[in-house]
Amino acid sequence: MTRNMGTIDRLLRVVAGLALIGFAVAGPADPWGYIGIVPLLTAAVGFCPAYRLIGLNTCGKRDRDAAA
Repeated sequence: MTRNMGTIDRLLRVVAGLALIGFAVAGPADPWGYIGIVPLLTAAVGFCPAYRLIGLNTCGKRDRDAAA
């Protein structure tokens, strides 16, 4: 898997994932809040399958070279 997510994209996904999980824990028992695990996992590996499907790449050339 080649990286297709840049640093800012990954940071935003971590924040969004933690917020979704936090809302699920603090709010009503709604299992949809645990969807926050998905952005956390994609941020951890630096690869988003949906980005590949639509041909999007937020990773700069420098980041891609470092991953290889």
